[in-house]
Amino acid sequence: MVSRFSGLAWWVQVVLVYAASRVVSFAILAAAALQQGSNPWLGAQPDYWHFVQIWDSEWYGRIVEGGYPSVLPRSATGELQQNAWAFYPVYPLLVRALGALPGLPWQAWAQIVALVAGFAAAVVLYRLFRHRADHGDALWGVAFVALFPVSAILQIPYAESLGLLFLAWALLWIVERRYLAAMPAVALAALTRPVGVPLALMLGGLFVVRLMQTVRQRPSERATAAELARLAALTAVGVASAAAWPLIAWAVTGVPDAYTATETVWRGGPLVPFLPWFDTGQYLFGPVLGAIAPMVLVALAALYFTSGHVRRIGLEMLLWCVAYVAYLLAVLHPQTSTFRMMLPLFPLALASATLSRSRAYRWATVVLFVLLQIVWVVWLWVWAQLPGGGDWPP
Repeated sequence: MVSRFSGLAWWVQVVLVYAASRVVSFAILAAAALQQGSNPWLGAQPDYWHFVQIWDSEWYGRIVEGGYPSVLPRSATGELQQNAWAFYPVYPLLVRALGALPGLPWQAWAQIVALVAGFAAAVVLYRLFRHRADHGDALWGVAFVALFPVSAILQIPYAESLGLLFLAWALLWIVERRYLAAMPAVALAALTRPVGVPLALMLGGLFVVRLMQTVRQRPSERATAAELARLAALTAVGVASAAAWPLIAWAVTGVPDAYTATETVWRGGPLVPFLPWFDTGQYLFGPVLGAIAPMVLVALAALYFTSGHVRRIGLEMLLWCVAYVAYLLAVLHPQTSTFRMMLPLFPLALASATLSRSRAYRWATVVLFVLLQIVWVVWLWVWAQLPGGGDWPP
């Protein structure tokens, strides 16, 4: 069986690995649906089809059916309410366009787009990983991404799988120094999930590094003036793409901070960079340890990113991971949704896969990921009212 599998074309192996991961997630979600009690969206013990359409899937459905509001909704006291501007447009508008075709309802297209985008992302991920690893290691890296504890989200009607595809596509062409070709991928990634700011930060950092390497006259790393110009142009596209959605929200609603204000509605307070990590630290560990915890987290992240096995993923993927972590530290309000926000750090799956070539290590990691995926689905996707009302979001 193993020899027959290894004799298949690389893309067939990738597709089969990803398909197996989706069967695992389907089984977990279908079993969890049987445990779902009464909830705000549907009746108890729904089928898989309806079970995956809860939580933010409902918000994407609102955008598909009604678009984005031109007037921001407010309470009787003038407080801004939750609304669709918190959700980026590429995924719901693509589903809306496909849903206009005869034959299938948009709900079916929402799941089809998520599923197909995941398969395409797996193929692009493999091609990206092959720049830094051999076939076996790259395939294991794809498997780690496909079975990551939050990977069930890749077949749920969310934008994660489409965002993963565009982000992997952008990084692939950045690694290959096809900077002009990467422009649409960067723009699409920034308008699918909130990765525009860290992408712009990563590209700016990459430009500085390439410029310094050229100035220092390192023959193996030197960039030509034309290449630096193309990278500078891509960086400018990255900056423009990061600003695009807030500017669009401003233009449509007439409110300058329509996007950021909408985002902060969910956290129940204003956006103060880095502060939520200290607040959460004090909530979890008390006033003294809580103030130290975020700094310990940053120190551990620095040690991890400078370790030998992580540096082997290459400059571009490493810069992306550092930029994305810095972005999360600056703007994220740490909560249960933070686990889902870890998915764009997928290059670290390759670092984890190459940490050891022991089959026991790799299969143990797969088993651990599957067990944690069960925990994530049952704990966070299954809705169960908390004592104070509501539930932790996935």
